[in-house]
Amino acid sequence: MVMSLDFAECDRARVARDPSYDGRFFTGVRSTGIYCRPVCPVRPARSTNVQFFPSAAAAEAAGFRPCLRCRPETAPFSNAWIGSRATVERAVRLIVEEGALDEEGTSVEKLAERLGMGRRQLARLFARHLKASPSAVARTARIQRAKRLIDETDKPMVEIAVLAGFGSLRRFNAVFAEVYGRAPTEIRRGRRSKRARCPAVGLPAGPDHGTAATTITSTSIPGRQKSVVRQARAGAFAGSTH
Repeated sequence: MVMSLDFAECDRARVARDPSYDGRFFTGVRSTGIYCRPVCPVRPARSTNVQFFPSAAAAEAAGFRPCLRCRPETAPFSNAWIGSRATVERAVRLIVEEGALDEEGTSVEKLAERLGMGRRQLARLFARHLKASPSAVARTARIQRAKRLIDETDKPMVEIAVLAGFGSLRRFNAVFAEVYGRAPTEIRRGRRSKRARCPAVGLPAGPDHGTAATTITSTSIPGRQKSVVRQARAGAFAGSTH
């Protein structure tokens, strides 16, 4: 079953930075407009100033930006937020791991057809279990792939845009800036500067929902490069440290 977001339980978990809840919910802080993992090292906000979400996509849909300290894109994969329905789990995996909504010609309608249902039925299931639409989940998945590549590789931005599933560098830059409030090049400069000043400090390890590996396999197709990004651990569908 999908995790019931009991406010008191979630609040205790985030204040205690309980690693067993990492990947199971995300905390939105109203005063900053940022959303975090339960294990975020930043001083916890007041309980009256937070709200909880079952997925990163839901937090972003509500207008919150990802925290640069705890990096929601590296949260461990958790079945808890997916729910018990095999259809929803399969749909999320198709979106996250196979880019089912990334390529030209793809659509929510075609994804629903692959799952043997109508578009509206699929949308209702996503709203029930993830509090986000299939398109919002796909957008968050693309941004999370890109963020990991920015942090963990030296690939040029144009290549990252393609590998993450964006149709163009312009679109990638626009969506990234909308989600993070800054350009991807600024994020990379800040990361390099921070690494030069001090060594990375790891966050508490989450439960063993999967491995930390991220495998990117690319093959050529007419007109563009098709990428299949397989993430065994996905915070929104989503590790590493910063």
